[in-house]
Amino acid sequence: MNQQAMLRKMRQMQKELQETQDEIANSDFTQTAGGVVSVTLKGTKELVKVEILEGFEIESQEDIEMLQDMIIAACNNAYKEIDKTTEQKMAKYQALLGGMGSMF
Repeated sequence: MNQQAMLRKMRQMQKELQETQDEIANSDFTQTAGGVVSVTLKGTKELVKVEILEGFEIESQEDIEMLQDMIIAACNNAYKEIDKTTEQKMAKYQALLGGMGSMF
């Protein structure tokens, strides 16, 4: 492959990589916990929404602590979903870039 063709291929790959990163960043990731809490994060891991679903009543300090734990659990699940999605979508680029590293 000549240098111009390789540069074109690299530019195209860079464009696709940026598009994939933008797609992930602009995606919403929603998770629930305990059937009571729903959280939504952007692909950038920015928390954009916390929802307490109808019917949950706070009657004691234990209820508050349980609610806090559910919010944490839902956020952690959303973070894991973002990481998994990012890893899956970026895998093809990592394989390509890893192979190109030996060329330089």
